[in-house]
Amino acid sequence: MNRLPDVMCYLNGEFAPLAEAKVSVMDRGFIFGDGVYELLPVYGGRIFRFEAHMERLERSLAKLRMSSPMLREQLLALARKLISKVDAPDQWVYLQITRGVAPRNHVMPQDLAPTLFAYSSPAKWPTPEERHHGVACITARDFRWERGDIKSISLLGNVLARQISADEGAAETILFRDGFLTEASASNVWIVKEGALLGPPKSEHVLEGVRMELLHELCAEAGLGFNQRPITEAEVLAADEIILSSATKEVLAVTRLDHQPVGHGALHGKPGPVYAKLFEAYQAAKRIQSI
Repeated sequence: MNRLPDVMCYLNGEFAPLAEAKVSVMDRGFIFGDGVYELLPVYGGRIFRFEAHMERLERSLAKLRMSSPMLREQLLALARKLISKVDAPDQWVYLQITRGVAPRNHVMPQDLAPTLFAYSSPAKWPTPEERHHGVACITARDFRWERGDIKSISLLGNVLARQISADEGAAETILFRDGFLTEASASNVWIVKEGALLGPPKSEHVLEGVRMELLHELCAEAGLGFNQRPITEAEVLAADEIILSSATKEVLAVTRLDHQPVGHGALHGKPGPVYAKLFEAYQAAKRIQSI
């Protein structure tokens, strides 16, 4: 279960089996979690919304006063090479950049050579059963740090949050800060009210998921309302539908929250029509937005 994927990885200019790659124990990613990452979905050997993922990577790097050791075109070429080494049409390419190796000191050292690590592995999408029936989630207080807008490798808060739902046999932990929805431990969270898709506004507490803008586009194409505004915990608990979005989940219906069915009437505990429209539109987008 915990066996490493049998794939080749890239580390600072060299390709090697993932199990054999080594990084210095003084790398600031290892010591401080001082770095950022991206996960690129791959469909049929083609990368989905590559430019949007690179824009977010560059935003995260800038917020940490770092720069990428490669240009976008070089990262694209690297990702494609890693994809070619894996015998699977659908994959996940993981990219990680840390500040580099230096003596342990909290102050950011200048002019370090960044550490670039990347690999690709076969994707594991939600199962047909999860698509058909939806998944369960648990709610919790958002106790993570204040900079959720940075896609940092410092993920201990997210690990602790995700374990809350794992202990209950649920798929995700939906988080609230001061009574308002932020996100889940590894997903953005949306609710449906009167046929419109609603999500929290962009802020330092919420990672700007690549699927945020995508869902905005898909709602416009499907004639669905879309709004990002503060959402109270009470609104989530009373939502007509709840939907998760992420690179690994794509879009996924939540049908049980804190062991109670989501929705009302005929939709009680079942995926709803807005989810169905978005999932169908997402499948179409995968074919035309991958390179």
